[in-house]
Amino acid sequence: MPRDVFGKDFVFLPRSELLSFEEIEKVAGLFVQLGVRKIRLSGGEPLMRHAVERLIEKLAQLHCPDGQPVEIAMTTNGMLLARKAQALKDAGLTRLTVSLDGLSDETFARMSDSQASVATVLDAIAAAQAAGLAPLKVNTVVRRGVNEHEIIPLVRHFRNTGIVLRFIEFMDVGSSNGWSMDDVVTAQEILDLIGGNFPLRQIAPNNGSEVAKRWAYTDGGGEIGVIASVSQAFCHDCSRIRLATDGKLYTCLFATDGVDLRSPLRRNESDESLRRLIAGTWAGRADRYSQLRHAATEQPMKKIEMSYIGG
Repeated sequence: MPRDVFGKDFVFLPRSELLSFEEIEKVAGLFVQLGVRKIRLSGGEPLMRHAVERLIEKLAQLHCPDGQPVEIAMTTNGMLLARKAQALKDAGLTRLTVSLDGLSDETFARMSDSQASVATVLDAIAAAQAAGLAPLKVNTVVRRGVNEHEIIPLVRHFRNTGIVLRFIEFMDVGSSNGWSMDDVVTAQEILDLIGGNFPLRQIAPNNGSEVAKRWAYTDGGGEIGVIASVSQAFCHDCSRIRLATDGKLYTCLFATDGVDLRSPLRRNESDESLRRLIAGTWAGRADRYSQLRHAATEQPMKKIEMSYIGG
């Protein structure tokens, strides 16, 4: 969360304006009835939410119409993960992604604006593995001139560990990260660099809506993923909808505003009414920001920040 926005005098939302765990569980159940099969907790930082494992326990009880359990995933920066990993696993978390943008503390500090150490994140990853949280993924956002020199060290570190390392093109999420197209290291550049050191072959996606392209090392050392949301936009395949902690519903990572679910939820509107609102919001979406990025950046718009909407 950018310090110039969230400084020591910033007034955060009162707890009454946040969805309770019971309200999140209620809305999540409606989504599952409408066909959602995977729920991801992100942020901000989801482990900052007190007793988040209680929420995971509730969500892990949800089942799809075909009887299959809903997949519960989380994306975290890892700062609080080491001491929470076993509790998260025991609560029913099925997938975990950890953000790590470099292996040197200097690079990590530049990318995260944090004084935390890389060792803290690596220890957390080890704790998650020990707890049995698998498959485990590590996400790295690559920004030109800042951390592209970390690509090969990261590859060497995570090869042959069972951890899937994924590289993400630097995106203009929100309006405060100083994004420029010149800062983008494209997926093809990343693949060329890795492939020049460790030969790769492309492998099939796990499902049709998967955003990462999968590549395996030809020597059997595991796999990597690349998310090319800038250079190879995939808006037409998007199947993600986001619920913010204040109950706003967003149909795009680059949204400018959201649909209020909290108010009708607290008015005790019927499940059918809430399902219609959710389904209508999804059916009416026309988000194509990634495909129209160049036109949009000529007339900058105020987008929701990543710390509100998640990844």
